[in-house]
Amino acid sequence: MAEIKRTPKPTIMFEENAPKYNQLVLEGKAPNLACQNLSDLDLRAFNLTTADLRGCYLRGANLSGLDLSGANLDGASIKNAQISGCLFPHNLSACEIQLSLHHGTRLRQSGRCDSTPNKG
Repeated sequence: MAEIKRTPKPTIMFEENAPKYNQLVLEGKAPNLACQNLSDLDLRAFNLTTADLRGCYLRGANLSGLDLSGANLDGASIKNAQISGCLFPHNLSACEIQLSLHHGTRLRQSGRCDSTPNKG
């Protein structure tokens, strides 16, 4: 697996060309964003509601106010991202979000962060 930090950012995202990206989403031609380096980008104007963000490197990205409720964030990292007002998928626990935000861990959408051990 390539080191994600060295992976170049997708041109449309690097240029922060939200109108073009959003038009492609409307046309059903959204670029594949899985495992992409989207670090330090301002993504607030992008329609990422149903984006495939699996394995994405989102360190320091501005996700403020985004609706990510239908996005696939499994394996993504959001360390130091700006997430104020961001709507995350319902199957992503607050604990998973905090661990990724503060420590850079990879998000697990079905992961649980219970403080009590499983009985069973």
